[in-house]
Amino acid sequence: MPLDYQRIKHWDFPEVVQTYGEKDSILYALGLGLGEQPDDPRQLRYVYEARLKAFPTQAVVLAYPGFWMQDPRSGIDWVRIVHGEQRLRLHRPLPAAGTVRARARISHVIDKGADKGALVIIERTLVDDASGAELATVTHTTFCRADGGFGQGDAPPEALPAAPARAPDAVRSLAILPQAALLYRLNADPNPLHADPEVARAASFDKPILHGLCTYGVAARALVDTFADGDGDRLLELNVRFSRPVFPGETLAVRMWRDGSHDGAQRVLFDARIAARDVTVLSNGVAEFRA
Repeated sequence: MPLDYQRIKHWDFPEVVQTYGEKDSILYALGLGLGEQPDDPRQLRYVYEARLKAFPTQAVVLAYPGFWMQDPRSGIDWVRIVHGEQRLRLHRPLPAAGTVRARARISHVIDKGADKGALVIIERTLVDDASGAELATVTHTTFCRADGGFGQGDAPPEALPAAPARAPDAVRSLAILPQAALLYRLNADPNPLHADPEVARAASFDKPILHGLCTYGVAARALVDTFADGDGDRLLELNVRFSRPVFPGETLAVRMWRDGSHDGAQRVLFDARIAARDVTVLSNGVAEFRA
């Protein structure tokens, strides 16, 4: 059954206010595998409370509007949804602890066709409650595989750039923890697809898959290490398309290409592969770093 465009486009999200502490920031970082080299000060800054920093992609799990597509009123076949794209613009470094507020809105509902599904894009801007300063704009695209064919919809946003055909300028491989999905779901997304084998099989996966946002965070680690000497405060933007699922315990190989300077920021294009399965799992990636 196709989704109801008007109902989804005007879905009413309550404002979310979230207070998070240093333990939350450390838990997020540990789920990405930070701390695997506990004597590396570049990693320790994210997992030890002395001079603690929040890893920048933690912004994507703060003031999360909840698993709203599971609400029967949405009419969405939530078991068959997957994460399509993630975009993040960081306006200033994220505090290691604090209170943030955000109200989500549906910016796009895109019909790909009756047999091709639909895209639902939700945007929220995180605001620091104490100062009123904007921290980040988070844009999440969900691919609703069983919900296309509703006959109306929005034009898609500008497409993300493809990776260059030339050899990458850098490649960084990072092992994903076998328990990464079980750790990561404690941050914000309790979708049982990432924990329950029966739910995963119902969604046509052999076993629970990793959250796309965990893969995204691991890729951010590779980018920050390579182009910012491990300093996440220099990351300004991180956008990517999710091409294939990743399973906990796999190794992510992030390929990176320098793409010059854009508005004073260093731009990097990237993708990510699982070599053992010979598949690209992240594509059309673009990151920007403060010089």
